[in-house]
Amino acid sequence: MTLFTQEHTYKSERIHEGHIINLRVDYLRNPEGKEVLRELVEHNGGVTICCKPDENSIVLIKQYRYSVDEVLYELPAGRIEKNEDPLPAAIRELTEETGYVANNWRELARIYTAPGFCNELLYMYEATDVTFTAQSLDDDEEVEVIVMSLTDAWQLVLDGKVRDAKTVAGLGLLGAGLCKV
Repeated sequence: MTLFTQEHTYKSERIHEGHIINLRVDYLRNPEGKEVLRELVEHNGGVTICCKPDENSIVLIKQYRYSVDEVLYELPAGRIEKNEDPLPAAIRELTEETGYVANNWRELARIYTAPGFCNELLYMYEATDVTFTAQSLDDDEEVEVIVMSLTDAWQLVLDGKVRDAKTVAGLGLLGAGLCKV
């Protein structure tokens, strides 16, 4: 007996095609003939950077997010452009958002942001041996760069002040030993 049922897509409708996301509705049928509707957000994917100016520090950005109407603490991150490889995107986003340039890059993980309805895959990187140059923000970006200890950053998570999932995941990957749960 199979634990998971394979569903067959018999119809797909594009609801919206945008600059950042596409929205699609798929109509499926399982082997028993039951019809199911799936709404899907299509996304090119993104990168998240754990930039460490030194062994015990991390770079966060503070920015307003319209979708939640809050100012959030986040790791630097950004979209992967169509047909772009993740590492060049990470290099670009780190410099644009923070002004830092890293000589050493290491992939930490690949995570889905919300696999129940979205196919976005985030590539998580650690960036070390960094130097500061200058920010090159997009016209619609306004961010404050903050450098703090990994311990203080993890405390922000524990205090509920960091609620961005990619930031919680990135800090957790770097400092799994920081939290005494």
